Amino acid sequence: MSGQHQTAPYYFVPAPSRHPVSCSVGLLVVLGSAAAWVNGQSWAPWTALAGLLWVLWVLRSWFGDSIAESEGGLYSKRIDVSYRWGMSWFIFSEVMFFAAFFGALFYARALAMPWLGDLDNKLLWPDFSAVWPNAGPAGVVDAFETMGPWPIPTLNTALLLTSGVTLTISHHALRANHRGSAIFWLFATVVLGFVFLGFQAYEYHHAYTELNLKLTSGVYGSTFFLLTGFHGFHVMLGAIMLSVMLVRLMKGHFTPDHHFGFEGAAWYWHFVDVVWLGLYVVVYWL
Repeated sequence: MSGQHQTAPYYFVPAPSRHPVSCSVGLLVVLGSAAAWVNGQSWAPWTALAGLLWVLWVLRSWFGDSIAESEGGLYSKRIDVSYRWGMSWFIFSEVMFFAAFFGALFYARALAMPWLGDLDNKLLWPDFSAVWPNAGPAGVVDAFETMGPWPIPTLNTALLLTSGVTLTISHHALRANHRGSAIFWLFATVVLGFVFLGFQAYEYHHAYTELNLKLTSGVYGSTFFLLTGFHGFHVMLGAIMLSVMLVRLMKGHFTPDHHFGFEGAAWYWHFVDVVWLGLYVVVYWL
């Protein structure tokens, strides 16, 4: 959100919009296709791609409407507060989202694994060793190698931490009304984010083709790809958000006092950084 004007209404109420329903339909197609994809349906990747493109188009239109309302002077201080609360609760919901996956990993490692290896279960699986990572006691998972912290995960950690620094520098430059510097450092942040995604794509290719580590590789494979994959998806969303903020910054939409669009995207990016630090320690090192 950028410049508020004295003529802004007490509290702006937007007109009815088709965007929430349209976005929900796209997300339903994406998630349904993803479920079919992991179950071997050949058409699923294409419908998942179509659904994702549809969601991105809807979001472009939705955000465009919000930007037009902001630039049209319809947003007052009360709308600014509403956006801040809305973004805060959204990030809290994302914290709970990742907490569920971290909780699943904790349950598998700290509770289920020792339970499967105790004396009561030795009669069923006498040769089972309750050591993480594990392919399970039933012997139905193909042999695989685990993913270590070096070199790509460590490089990605350095990339994300550096991106957090460059984003903070850009924010301070914007608040000091140094628009050129703010644009440069925000552009550097976006580049670092997409380089991170490139490294993660290479890591996944390496895992599938050389380590035989797949989503079907027992509880280790499923938790590894769910945690790192969803995080990568959030990095992609964050990089897109920051790219939009970069374009808006270049167009002069933000001022030193009114730039919550930039701030909200920055909050989200820093959240993504913190989640990655947890992943880096728990998934790759422990």
